[in-house]
This record gives sequence, structure tokens and C-alpha cells, in this order.
Amino acid sequence: MTDSSTYLVRTTSPIGRLELTSDGESITSLSIERDGSLPHDDRPESSTAVLETAVEQLAEYFAGERKEFQLPLHAHGTPFQEHVWEQLQRLDFGEHVSYGELGVLVGRPGSARAVGGAVGANPLPILIGCHRVLASNGAVTGYSGGEGVPTKLWLLAHEGITLAA
Repeated sequence: MTDSSTYLVRTTSPIGRLELTSDGESITSLSIERDGSLPHDDRPESSTAVLETAVEQLAEYFAGERKEFQLPLHAHGTPFQEHVWEQLQRLDFGEHVSYGELGVLVGRPGSARAVGGAVGANPLPILIGCHRVLASNGAVTGYSGGEGVPTKLWLLAHEGITLAA
């Protein structure tokens, strides 16, 4: 791990094990188990207060008791990616947006593909709700976390987001 992710904790969830990292002040990444493994399965856990709070808030979210995370987040990316992630953080529980609409919100109309790339690179899924981004027709086009589309569908259903038939 790099200096920005000195601390590490794992927890269980309805969508698989989760692994969170922290620099001691902020949450720097969240990974969802894929094919039974996590990025740092070979490393021992080393928790800190902010990680313990994140684990508690995630448990509340999955139990249906929390709709908003109150955690310090530090997502590292390009300026464009960070701008997309900032817009995603403005979406409330149960709200969704299309890739095209998100492009307009970040001042880049017609950039749905670039927006999709930024959404897919989100290092803090769930905490920054990238699962809330759908195609313009309401279809689920992909998800980079966990087991992909099935994970995204679970998160959308959990938040009551209905999809186009």
C-alpha cells in the first residue's frame, strides 16, 4: 500500500466483503470483493477511528438505516475525474443520473464516454454513489465494483431506484 492508504480494514456486506483504506484522516479507497478476493487480501488489517466509523456507517446503510454518509473522503484522480466524483456526491440516496446528464453537470456536454471512464475509476464506490449512474434510457450498462452489473443492480434496488423495462 502507498502512504495514502496506510490503514486497512475489511468488513462483510450483502454484496460481498468490503475492504477500506485510509491515510488516517480520510477514507482513500473502498473495494468490493470480486471472485472471492480483495486487492489487499495479503495484508493484515490495521484500523483507525475513521475506518471504524466507515464500517459502522456502511453497516447502517446496508441495514436500511442510513441514507447519507458522513465521512471524510479523499479520492485521488485526474481533475476531470475528481469533478465527476464531486457531482456524484451531490446525488442523494435513491436519486440517479445519466452519463450524459452528468457530462452536462461537469460542463462537458457530449462527454458521456469520458464521464463513464471517470465513474468507472471511482476509488470509493458506495460512499461516492457511482452505482446511481445509468444510461440515458435508464438501462444498467456496467459497474466496475464487485461482481459488476449484479452488484450494481443490488445497490440500485436497495435504494429503490427503478429501472427501465
